[in-house]
Amino acid sequence: MSSDAVSPLNPTPRAANASAPVGIFDSGLGGLSVLRAVRAVLPHERLIYVADSLHAPYGEKDDDFIVDRTVAICGWLAAQGAKALVVACNTATAQSIARARELHAIPLVGVEPGVKPATAISKSRVIGVLATQVTLRSARFQTLLDRYAADCRFLCQPGHGLVQAVERCDTSSPHLMALLESYLAPMLDAGADTLVLGCTHYPFLDRAIRDIAGERLQIVDTSVAIARQLDRLLDSGGLKNDAPPDTLPRFCSTADGESQRQLVASLLQLDAPVEHVVIPSRRTTVPEPDIA
Repeated sequence: MSSDAVSPLNPTPRAANASAPVGIFDSGLGGLSVLRAVRAVLPHERLIYVADSLHAPYGEKDDDFIVDRTVAICGWLAAQGAKALVVACNTATAQSIARARELHAIPLVGVEPGVKPATAISKSRVIGVLATQVTLRSARFQTLLDRYAADCRFLCQPGHGLVQAVERCDTSSPHLMALLESYLAPMLDAGADTLVLGCTHYPFLDRAIRDIAGERLQIVDTSVAIARQLDRLLDSGGLKNDAPPDTLPRFCSTADGESQRQLVASLLQLDAPVEHVVIPSRRTTVPEPDIA
């Protein structure tokens, strides 16, 4: 494994050509659900994925920390030559997307809970939202509710413990199933017929949700919509790659990367190495090594 470090204050270089990679990042493994969709919609694109697993989950961090890490990782990906960035984390998008766009001139796509599509498909007009506490209390999410929830009742549930479970590659243990059922049962009892997955980690729990709710809940996952938005941005900027990539996606982690390697193998059927990368920031400065 190799290590890299760049200053988050480095200026964003403009990608020279369409063969440059797309950078995707999440606090941990959840963004792999977005990467899966991007590979399906844009199979010719080269991809760099960063999991900030050393500092996951973001949903339990303060707002300044989340902005600090988002800015640093976007800067690192831009320094790797990324022509576009996908912030594949609802929490990071909710708190940091505006600042990231101020600092980086290249196309940048964020994610947000699928409130709008949920209102279009719900018949009972009772909709469950499973998301991190930070996402649920963000101004960005509250604006979504105000815009689309006029005739709907939204039951918003913080998914405490779910991100940590996915990071451990736990999607079906008895403890995980009991925790998930405690979140879903009140929604079902209240008549919810639609569930918004407001965190990119949660699509990995799709089967567990089905085991609990059966077909009583329609699940809204926005990863495909994110990939299509990236497609539109690259196309409008003349940045789509026409030739198939000559390498697998480049997977990077600020932790040891073993859980990411396991999930990449099981989810994407790829046996790919995971690089360890060091991405310092104002709140997580890497200490100088001792000199003998």
